[in-house]
Amino acid sequence: MKTSNKHSLQAYLFLTPALVLLVLFSFWPVGFGSFLAFTDFSLVKETHWVGLDNFRYIFDNEMFLTGMKNSVLFLLIVPFIQIGAITLAVLVNNQLHGIRFFRAAYYVPVVTTVSVVGIMWGFMFHEHGTLNYILLKIHAVNAPVGWLSDDAIAIFAIMFVTLWRGLGWYMVMYLAGLQSIPAEMQEAAILDGANRWQRFWKITVPMLYPTIMVCTIMSVLAALKAYQEVDVLTQGGPMNSTFTALYYAYDQGLKHLKLPRGLAASLVVSLFCIAIAMLCLRYLKPKHR
Repeated sequence: MKTSNKHSLQAYLFLTPALVLLVLFSFWPVGFGSFLAFTDFSLVKETHWVGLDNFRYIFDNEMFLTGMKNSVLFLLIVPFIQIGAITLAVLVNNQLHGIRFFRAAYYVPVVTTVSVVGIMWGFMFHEHGTLNYILLKIHAVNAPVGWLSDDAIAIFAIMFVTLWRGLGWYMVMYLAGLQSIPAEMQEAAILDGANRWQRFWKITVPMLYPTIMVCTIMSVLAALKAYQEVDVLTQGGPMNSTFTALYYAYDQGLKHLKLPRGLAASLVVSLFCIAIAMLCLRYLKPKHR
């Protein structure tokens, strides 16, 4: 018993630094920020409890509702990211000459800073940029397209950048899942006469399902929390058409110094993400027979 208690104490001692950091930089800010969402906190005046006033304000604000709509619209990229990442993982899982180069190339967007991504895609999406130049040369369009200046398509341009950045990350996760599948199962299926397509659907996909579930939930939450690409490419424009819910929280809290409203918006987004994650866990969880 004494030995067991000693081991438990040692384990908690090792965990203490990480737990202290979590309390200081995660749990405390979340708890205190949630409290401030119900106040009229200001750096220059006394703080008072205002109840749900901040929440009433944001739900009566058209920009926040637009942000929530755009955040939900971002979920459209989830199936494209997952299907694309699985496809890339299957391709780079083959032992071919130079395959390590392609694995690294697909992962480069993940480790590229968002500021560099913004500059690069800003040039690409400019009305006189690379993308329009190519489309005009091949006569796909008759006039330059305002990828980031047209309020009808700007949000979809940002979604494409998010898709481009996320593929490599999920590809690596799926690649790890593919390499954990026992080779004996594939070999047995080949001996039974199963073709490549049958092996993929009957062996690869079922064995990969836990990874698919985790990656899907992660990409759903990342889509709902879209912020960085909006900030570096459009700052919510044109005509507030690319505002997301999280960017609205940033805009209110830091740009306009309405911190309680920004915190209220952040809390709503957080609760919405938790609800979506719970739904995903319920309906994507494997059903054991």
